[in-house]
Amino acid sequence: MTSPALDESAPDTSTLVEQRDRAAADYATLVGRGLKLDLTRGKPSSAQLDLSNDLLALPGAGHAVVDGTDTRNYGGLLGLTGLRELFSAALQVPTAQLLAADNASLAVMHDCLVHAQLSVLPGAQRRWADEPKVKFLCPVPGYDRHFALCERFGIEMIQVPMTEDGPDMDVVERLVAADPAVKGIWCVPKYSNPDGVVYSDETARRLAAMPTAAPDFRIFWDNAYAVHHLTDEEVRIADLLALCAEHGNPDRAFVFGSTSKITFAGSGVSFFGSSEANVAWYLKNTAMRTIGPDKVNQLRHLMFLRDEDGLREHMRRHRELLRPKFDAVDRILTEQLDGTGLASWSKPRGGYFVSLDVPAGCAKEVVRRAAEAGIALTPAGATHPHGQDPEDRTIRIGPTFPDLADVELAMAGLATCVRLVGYERLLGEGAR
Repeated sequence: MTSPALDESAPDTSTLVEQRDRAAADYATLVGRGLKLDLTRGKPSSAQLDLSNDLLALPGAGHAVVDGTDTRNYGGLLGLTGLRELFSAALQVPTAQLLAADNASLAVMHDCLVHAQLSVLPGAQRRWADEPKVKFLCPVPGYDRHFALCERFGIEMIQVPMTEDGPDMDVVERLVAADPAVKGIWCVPKYSNPDGVVYSDETARRLAAMPTAAPDFRIFWDNAYAVHHLTDEEVRIADLLALCAEHGNPDRAFVFGSTSKITFAGSGVSFFGSSEANVAWYLKNTAMRTIGPDKVNQLRHLMFLRDEDGLREHMRRHRELLRPKFDAVDRILTEQLDGTGLASWSKPRGGYFVSLDVPAGCAKEVVRRAAEAGIALTPAGATHPHGQDPEDRTIRIGPTFPDLADVELAMAGLATCVRLVGYERLLGEGAR
């Protein structure tokens, strides 16, 4: 996706005034409609949640699994074997090295950072809390909650530009080789948030193989959208754990996933996968904070999804609900903005977001105008560390939660705001 740049030489002033005036009239009409629409976060819609309502009747009278485990009781830090087997292929982690936990993978990421601060990681010389400085690489645009975790723990964030194949690996390799304070990198490798990029096999190989100054460098591989396809193509990515082992860095990758956008967003199951040494390290530390996960919930998920074919069919039903919304985003942006030079946008094959780029210096103003018209968007800058997009150009669109009619209304309104702000800027008007 090529970011737009305002071309100060194109069209002449009179034409620009006409375009600005038309956009202003459209915007006045938009404001007058009194809309109240929300495209802020990538939440499943009620219709998507309804797909999993049978979970509410499970597990019924049955509460034991094949090995005799009483899911109602304490224990079982690894989680249910059957559920780990079910998600092993999707997350590309051997069952023995995959943990099933409680509802939020974000909580597992948080715990990994806490444990790294307070205990010595495999291969580390000391705790991260004892390091003079800890730094993380943050591909941008990226996921705001990853950045929030770094802020919480005082971790310095270093922005790395994204390419069509993932983070710019020339930049990544240079930074990790030069500075032992660089301890990790955030990665959403499939249908990444927000631009939908799929990491290439070569990117994954270079991440696994690259020399790092920090012996305890970790890749936080947040495979949040592992099975969240928007087309019939089931995009596959490289097996990072296997690549790390192959290149002599078996402990380098932490793999995360969850069912949060598969079943119930607030009542799902999260997963953590890594090397045997990292799993043992995680289990030793997590035993200090829990006696075991919610195995009843894990059992109901296993009974509901059944097997890989059941998971695939369930996600097909999600796709039937989501694809029309993403198609509407692309159709309306194309109808209103294609050829204007005022915007470019991603066309993801999966995931939950569309990334819209407007000319530098315009994103905050577009979001402000949209809010005045009753269209709530994620704050401009949320796709970058500390909420500051240095170019002020990226806007994240989350079309999953509203119904299709509201998505169409919101996108038409957003396009109007982009036209108005863009033409004002070309004329030297508006906020800078």
